[in-house]
Amino acid sequence: MTRATTVRAVLAAAVLLVSVLITLTMSPRLGLDLQGGTRMVLQAKDSDTAKADRESTDRTLEVLRQRIDSLGVAEPTLTRSGEDRIIVELPDVQDPRKAAEVIGRTAQLGFHAVQGPGTEDGAGKEKDAGKEKKDGPTFRDEQGRALDLGPVRLTGAGVKDAAAEFDAQQGAGWTVSLDFHKQAGKDWTRLTGEAACYPEGDERRRVAIVLDQQIISSPQVSPSVACKAGLPSGSTQITGSFGADEARELALLIKGGALPLPVEIVEQRTVGPTLGAAAIDASARAALIGAAATALFITIVYRLFGALAAVALAAYGLISYAALVALGVTLTLPGLAGFVLAIGMAVDANVLVFERAREEHAQHPGRTLRSSLTAGFRGAWSAVADSNVTTLIAAGLLFFLGSGPVKGFGVTLAIGVLASMFSALVIARALTEIATGSRFVNDYRGINGIGIPGRVRTWLTRRDPRLMKSPRRWLTVSAVLVAVAVLGIVVRGVNLGVEFTGGRLVEYSTSRPVDVERARTLLAGAGFGDAEVTTAGAGDLSVRTAGLGNDDERAVRAALAKEGGETTKVRDELIGPSLGDELRRNALIALAIAVLVQLAYLAVRFRWTFALGSVAALVHDVIILVGAFAWLGRTVDGIFLAALLTVIGYSVNDSVVVFDRVREIWAKARRTPLPVVADRAVVQTVPRTVNTGMGALFILVALAVLGGDSLADFALALLIGICVGTYSSVLTAVPAALVLERSSKAPPPARKRSPGRRSGTKKPQRDPYDNGARV
Repeated sequence: MTRATTVRAVLAAAVLLVSVLITLTMSPRLGLDLQGGTRMVLQAKDSDTAKADRESTDRTLEVLRQRIDSLGVAEPTLTRSGEDRIIVELPDVQDPRKAAEVIGRTAQLGFHAVQGPGTEDGAGKEKDAGKEKKDGPTFRDEQGRALDLGPVRLTGAGVKDAAAEFDAQQGAGWTVSLDFHKQAGKDWTRLTGEAACYPEGDERRRVAIVLDQQIISSPQVSPSVACKAGLPSGSTQITGSFGADEARELALLIKGGALPLPVEIVEQRTVGPTLGAAAIDASARAALIGAAATALFITIVYRLFGALAAVALAAYGLISYAALVALGVTLTLPGLAGFVLAIGMAVDANVLVFERAREEHAQHPGRTLRSSLTAGFRGAWSAVADSNVTTLIAAGLLFFLGSGPVKGFGVTLAIGVLASMFSALVIARALTEIATGSRFVNDYRGINGIGIPGRVRTWLTRRDPRLMKSPRRWLTVSAVLVAVAVLGIVVRGVNLGVEFTGGRLVEYSTSRPVDVERARTLLAGAGFGDAEVTTAGAGDLSVRTAGLGNDDERAVRAALAKEGGETTKVRDELIGPSLGDELRRNALIALAIAVLVQLAYLAVRFRWTFALGSVAALVHDVIILVGAFAWLGRTVDGIFLAALLTVIGYSVNDSVVVFDRVREIWAKARRTPLPVVADRAVVQTVPRTVNTGMGALFILVALAVLGGDSLADFALALLIGICVGTYSSVLTAVPAALVLERSSKAPPPARKRSPGRRSGTKKPQRDPYDNGARV
């Protein structure tokens, strides 16, 4: 065993040991759909500057969303109910009272000039407390001294960022650092410059920082600051006797911004999971069966090395789960969608390596098994790196630019991708390299999976298809499919779920307890299969669905009465969409930026024609998936959004693998026409594409068949998306790049020199499509 293999084995063992310890000692955070959580109803109230109407309540909702996102990596649900109420659902909240305190704070931040000491009577109380003075109101500072303040010179709206920091050097303890926007920074410089004109020790040399009508800090301007010069405009610090939690809470409130309206918590309760225990168990069984089928498939295809890759796949599941638990990520159904893509990529990396090793062995039969495997890892590295980097770019942008379920998807996807790379390139490589040291494995190469070419590769080599001779033909087929999908969107329309459209929330009390799964079955039988059903307090049921008229509501009540006996309506509210306008807009912006960044990355790593071909395939897949759901009348909701993001990542990953091989072959044979190069690249990568797709399909079919109604649409969307993505990566992306190359004057990629071959030697060329001739 070589030194490199030993290092990989030790590293893999250490990571697995830590993962096992985390799994055994820590519990996961589960979302509302899996475990339940806290539901709060907030009542927005009129303020001096705004009325509690629909528009101002929506603005308040978005500020609350920013605050809740800052509380942790969770997937909260916020919806507007009527004109002035907001429903907040917090999954797995450990301290609801603390969350309620942060959510309900108005957080009006202001920076004031101090005009002098306040006036106090002999008892130490302010005179005319709370009344407006000549120049401004009187407040008390951190030491309890009264101060007269001028009007607000700078508000929290001018703060760009806020963070809690521990200042060990100055001995100030925990502080909150503030970064200002450009104009606000100038105002800060002007304010501190005016204060610096007063002598040291004068109260007027101070600047008061006021939060919700209370002075939280009133520092003196340093003696080193000259009159009218002021402090630098970039940033400042709020000091005070803060603990760590107090500093973080203050930074969170300032960063989240002030609420446009004050809010009051009028109801707070614990709710049950959206998915019942039976649905969760069915989903877990489906995932295990699908993963087992995938492991069996790659074992059959790649024999011993496939079995070792299956072991690495199990290690991936352990490592990624431990990472999620350690980081405190909330596990919800949409967030777990990222793992479907990551599982596919974990299998994909091993398939890429094994297929390259098969090629190396076929081209160099005299090579040892270890050298063929090493060449496979070396040859597949660029494709593995590029496909994972593009996915990580998308995941990072979705996390930093998105919110709610989009942010959760980005977190789980990034963790899954990193864990899959580690399992494939460290664990699987260590296991296979150790196996190559066995004499038995070397003598009987049909056992290891590399010494045999594979059925798909053998069939393609025998047929030698010329798929790219007429690339416009495939683009025509893709255009027809897109047109059919668009026709479905126009004619049938997109059936938007309650997250997008809003709907009606009705709460019922039954005389006999009704299980959530049984209630969901009863409502599905009555024609309300899309309704969300949760428990709501002591035996109550909450039903949320779109387009529920009065007659429909009576039908829902009658359906529940079949099992629950006398059914009484406790609450009935019209609610707004939980995926609000700003959240949907931010999600689309994040998605667009992710696509543009991926386009730029692929253009740098490959060619701009290849990058546009990949994006064309991506757009093709998205339109067809949405159109298919339109034709089928399926609901487009938050779960569909997670599936769509998964399909986008899968599509880009597939295209990158094909173009990586095109680039490699073309660099070695610059005079070969690009259609011939593309044919060779497709033939060489199709075995990988088929085997990777089959691995993902096993999991998805199991989820669709065994996962129950809650996962049916999710699995269906991924099944359609992966089938379409597999097709488009070969028959849309590559033909589009070929058509673009014909109009481009860019030279072929730089040639990789082979040792011993002189430059300048030429061979006569013939038409590569004439009677099977080759260059």
